[in-house]
Amino acid sequence: MVKKARGVQRREDSLSRERIIEASIELLDSSGESGLTFRALAERLATGPGAIYWHVENKSDLLSAACDAIVARTMDAPLPSATPREAIRALALGMFDAIDDHPWVGSVLARDPAQLPMVRMLERIGQQIRALDVPDDAQWTTVSALLSYILGVSGQNAANAQIARERDADRSHFLDEVASVWSQLDPDDYPFARSVAKQLRDHDDRADFLAGIDLILLGIESAHGR
Repeated sequence: MVKKARGVQRREDSLSRERIIEASIELLDSSGESGLTFRALAERLATGPGAIYWHVENKSDLLSAACDAIVARTMDAPLPSATPREAIRALALGMFDAIDDHPWVGSVLARDPAQLPMVRMLERIGQQIRALDVPDDAQWTTVSALLSYILGVSGQNAANAQIARERDADRSHFLDEVASVWSQLDPDDYPFARSVAKQLRDHDDRADFLAGIDLILLGIESAHGR
């Protein structure tokens, strides 16, 4: 009995908030938010739910912590010798890829905009906006526009990928289906949608995302005389 008690104690002593968060990320990636339960997490960590509650308060706390871990890795990535413009592009693309790899991150950020993950992005991108010499009274709206674009497009890209998976279709097949629908729209009511249907089939999501970032940066630089 003594040996068993010591074994349990060692297991619980080795359980850390970091281990719990990493295991949560794995569950979220494989099963989505519905798959993240304290029972499933306890099984993965070979411990009891009670031991997990020593480190996290509830599922909301766990989701926020897991989201923050992903955002922190992205925002803290080294950017040696990068200009402010290059840094913003790298940070934006990093978040695009992170949300593509972890689709649940976008929904957690949308539900919890006041928590640390969002503040991390605000701070890191805001520092680069300051380095671009954007006036103080324009910094908030400038950062807000960038964050809205980054999170909106990244979230939509992840949602599109999820729809394709639910239909058991690969990306090219999914886009081909959408393009076929667009090309058959009424030419009088939807001339533009019909005209870009072929481009939809062949477009690159990451390249399009970066093109949008470049347009925003161009507008920022133009508006402030750079």
